Amino acid sequence: MNAGHETNERNEQQARQDKPRIVIDEDWKEQVRREKELAKRMREQGRGQEQAGVQPPPASFALLVNTFATQAAVSLGAMPSPITGKRARNLAEAKHFIDMLAVLEDKTRGNLSPEEEQLLKQVLFELRMSYVEAKGRHAGD
Repeated sequence: MNAGHETNERNEQQARQDKPRIVIDEDWKEQVRREKELAKRMREQGRGQEQAGVQPPPASFALLVNTFATQAAVSLGAMPSPITGKRARNLAEAKHFIDMLAVLEDKTRGNLSPEEEQLLKQVLFELRMSYVEAKGRHAGD
């Protein structure tokens, strides 16, 4: 009976070791706390803007182009994320936003004002050059 008891204890001990363990350290707790604070501030700012009567800018082609361009720039690490405040590079995401602008260029060809066409061409050129440069730096890492 003693040998059986020891075998059961070893089996139970092995089972405890095989289970994945969740380790929560102070750094993780601090990060979660900061993220909750940021989310709270963003919700409060949103409510404050609505109460103050702040309206989003009017919809326009330039705003659409600049929205995609800003997302691409954040993904290239050229500017900090408006959510985290940190710079991070995600080249696949950057390429996606640049490709979205290229689709926009293709689908609107012949229907844009000269100013809109110039804006789109200039933004695409700059983003493509930045992407190639970032990709080259990434390959050297």
